[in-house]
Amino acid sequence: MTIYDLKPKFQDLLRPIVRKLFDAGITANQVTLAALGLSIIVGGLLTLFPNPYLFILLPFVLFIRMALNAIDGMLAREHNQKSHLGAMLNELGDVISDVALYLPFVLIFPHAFWWILLILFLSVLTEFIGVIAQAIGASRRYDGPIGKSDRAFIFGALGLFVTIFPQLMAANWVNYLFATISLLLLYTCYNRIRRALAELSPALKNN
Repeated sequence: MTIYDLKPKFQDLLRPIVRKLFDAGITANQVTLAALGLSIIVGGLLTLFPNPYLFILLPFVLFIRMALNAIDGMLAREHNQKSHLGAMLNELGDVISDVALYLPFVLIFPHAFWWILLILFLSVLTEFIGVIAQAIGASRRYDGPIGKSDRAFIFGALGLFVTIFPQLMAANWVNYLFATISLLLLYTCYNRIRRALAELSPALKNN
């Protein structure tokens, strides 16, 4: 189970907001671009001013981004705003936002530079595999254990932690944390490939 599995309940809470946005003429693509813009602005701020106390912004920004991602999907599905452009913006926005918000951690954890880059690479790879699954005829895969929402929770919690305990930033524990995240992301890649192929196997047998 991942945080993504809680999405239906989260969407129920957001539905009144979605309705008001639709009535106001706000489109799904506009919400997608707003989430992307917020991520780039905050990521740029953390890059220019890598003060650990500023990382308190991350839990709030990541929660807002998660809400906006849910809202744009609901506008698209429930209010007839699906488009090819929207699908591309959604996938690209997620990847760019992840890089923008998580890359600044290399500035406060320089001793974990390569681990963080590996996590970013594997994060992009998990989403790429999810899209490939859809391209070959399976559903868009969101399998865990570490999907987009789980990464947001982990890095949001880490941002909160470094704000409260900045004196612990130089400790070696963070290398073990990032190594564990990397292994779980590798398993996430494997899991998405395995389940996409399993989903397609009945169709392949009939061909």
